[in-house]
Amino acid sequence: MDKKVSRIAVLTSGGDSPGMNAAIRAVVRTGNYYGLEVFGIMRGYQGLLEDDIMRMDNRSVANIIQRGGTILKTARCKEFMTKEGRQKAYDNLKGRGINGLVIIGGDGSFRGAVDFTSEFDIPCIGIAGTIDKDIQGTDFTIGFDTAVNTAVEAIDKIRDTADAHDRLFIIEVMGRDAGYIALHSGIATGAENILVPEQKTDFEGIIASLQEKERRRKLVNLIIVAEGEESGGANEVAATIKKRLPNIETRVAILGHIQRGGSPSCLDRLIASRMGYHAVECLIEGRHNVFVGIQNNKMNYIPLDRVGKKKGTINDEWMKIVKILAS
Repeated sequence: MDKKVSRIAVLTSGGDSPGMNAAIRAVVRTGNYYGLEVFGIMRGYQGLLEDDIMRMDNRSVANIIQRGGTILKTARCKEFMTKEGRQKAYDNLKGRGINGLVIIGGDGSFRGAVDFTSEFDIPCIGIAGTIDKDIQGTDFTIGFDTAVNTAVEAIDKIRDTADAHDRLFIIEVMGRDAGYIALHSGIATGAENILVPEQKTDFEGIIASLQEKERRRKLVNLIIVAEGEESGGANEVAATIKKRLPNIETRVAILGHIQRGGSPSCLDRLIASRMGYHAVECLIEGRHNVFVGIQNNKMNYIPLDRVGKKKGTINDEWMKIVKILAS
């Protein structure tokens, strides 16, 4: 593999997350600073297959650091999962002389990059852009902090109406495979229970807790549910509770995609800028096919083929904290 890069490209893949634009900006401006030609690929791997690639200079990324979403857009691409699709992608990159690639996305995007780099001589650098904070090798992923703050703001408002009517609110946040948004937003808003995919849901404990609080006339209760919780989400949890405790007035709120949008927080802008800068540095230095993360406020580099989702990493201590603080 030729380790000297001269033309690099950046793409965003998978679900969008606030801060992706800040990472794009950092890649483009760092690349231009070092005299590289930088290109943007539209709609992730789909745009790569369709040769939807454009040259980017510093003005291309002006006034985007505060914007949510991604100016390069994103899409799923089944064709890239095939050898023929990856061959087409390689031909398009070689046709433009691009010899380095920065991928901003989640674990599925990185798996595609690993397959691609194992077959062709294009080095890839991965940056974690996902609101779920479910990628190993980094303490934060781009978009998580913004998503949590969006959830906290919404839950605080829901608590106001819950208090006014003495109601139980069951609030569903995003997190198909990971409960970090539920955990962080639930603790920050004083939720009485937090249900996450990593922990088995103790419905008997929840029922007992609600009955005890009813006896104490603590009628306002919040239950935060990650969408990937084992019973199927907030509506299913509400149905189970309503069946056991029909006299408790219960409402369900599903926050949905508001958590994926909005102007990125300061933290998300900072980590995105830092990761984007170091991704380009890696390509220039010949540190290829790695994932760029941040752990303990220091840059952390691991081989791209070792990057995967965090599994079951919410420990019992967190849930003990929730129980004690909600009593």
